[in-house]
Amino acid sequence: MTLTFEDFPPGRFGTFGPRHVTRDEILAFAAEFDPQPMHLDEEAAAKSMLRGLSGSGWHLCSLMMRMMADGFITRAASLGSPGVDEVRWLSPLRPGDDLMLDVDVLEARTSKSRPELGIVKFKCKVRNARGEALCEMTSPILIKRREGAV
Repeated sequence: MTLTFEDFPPGRFGTFGPRHVTRDEILAFAAEFDPQPMHLDEEAAAKSMLRGLSGSGWHLCSLMMRMMADGFITRAASLGSPGVDEVRWLSPLRPGDDLMLDVDVLEARTSKSRPELGIVKFKCKVRNARGEALCEMTSPILIKRREGAV
């Protein structure tokens, strides 16, 4: 079943996961995309303000996107996003973390210029198994409306 704009009323949409994160994938992502010492070297990371090996915030955003895609975006009549309003990294991503994604719909409105679609503003929060929030993102997504809804 394809999710349309009408399937995203304001409120809690769902929780998705878990997604286990390994030390090896943290190191591989960092080596490729964010080669800073706190993401690559245990000793250097222990001396950093993060006090231990941590995944890149960009790795965490990539994991969040994957969890969103697996959770609902690939089932939605999504037309993409005009951008991200805000991303905040709140706590470090650690090797061995089991991630959960909480998704809320902050706002859903019909496009004034293109009434055949709606704009759904999502707030997504990734948390670890201890319940600590690691990252928050607020972003609108353009989603087709149901046939005949215009």
